[in-house]
Amino acid sequence: MRTITKTLDFNTEGPSVVTLGKFDGIHRGHCKLIDSVLEIGKNEDLETVLFTFDVSPAVSLEHQKAQMLLTAEQRRHYIGTLGIQTMIECPFVPEVMHMEAETFIRRILVEQLQAKILVVGTDFHFGHGRRGNPQMLERLGKEYGFRVIVIDKVMAGVREVSSTYVREELKKGNMEKVNALLGYTYSIIGEIVHGHQLGRTMGVPTINQIPDMDKLVPPRGVYASRTRIEGQEFYGITNIGVKPTVPEKFVGVETYLFDCNQDLYGKQAEVMLYHFQRPEKKFESLEALRRQLALDEQHGRKYFETLEA
Repeated sequence: MRTITKTLDFNTEGPSVVTLGKFDGIHRGHCKLIDSVLEIGKNEDLETVLFTFDVSPAVSLEHQKAQMLLTAEQRRHYIGTLGIQTMIECPFVPEVMHMEAETFIRRILVEQLQAKILVVGTDFHFGHGRRGNPQMLERLGKEYGFRVIVIDKVMAGVREVSSTYVREELKKGNMEKVNALLGYTYSIIGEIVHGHQLGRTMGVPTINQIPDMDKLVPPRGVYASRTRIEGQEFYGITNIGVKPTVPEKFVGVETYLFDCNQDLYGKQAEVMLYHFQRPEKKFESLEALRRQLALDEQHGRKYFETLEA
């Protein structure tokens, strides 16, 4: 996949089919848009393009803290696995921030992206003041020579699948629901770093990660997890938090990998969270912590045995 970022000077290599949006999380609704783009691109011999911004407009306009389901690196990697040919992360700079919707259509979509077909959701808005919408695209498409396909929302029961819905469930620690909405398992990716090595002295050696500061993580506590490291996969339990029994100065991710005693420092690990087991707790002693970790391991192993049964 060709990824273009940090510039407004971008162009496609030929006529294209384009989908546009925030694409945080790449949930089942996003995948419906992308699947449509891929099918059209194949059938009509058009370059497949995903257009998004390098930061959420809400972060810039409303000065919100970035709380992303996927880091920028994760998002690029995942979209690349889906088969999109070109991904554009447009800088959300003042020139773009104040661009009128009609100017965006003419300059960006028609002149730079050579769009012949646009694929958008029913609630898609763009341009200064969010004046642009699917109806404007359809009207101006007749003038500029592109077609617009509006895709209905994917539903989860009576509610639409959305990044907002995923975030709500993630903040509850409801990983089963989060993963069902995403269509894949929520994960945290990062380099394995040195910790206190306390777990090793207690017979439960762990790997430690520091999550990206913009990454939205679930509530502090212990989760049943599966970790992928350089092609190997391990079941385990993961603690997200500040380790109140042995205080840290930051929220970290510590994972005990079942049946693994390898030296993994410096390697990249993807920790996938499946099930919330218990909230974070401060223990009276290291011995009490040791006993709880044994129960956590038992719970985690039983969870995955049941899942695979």
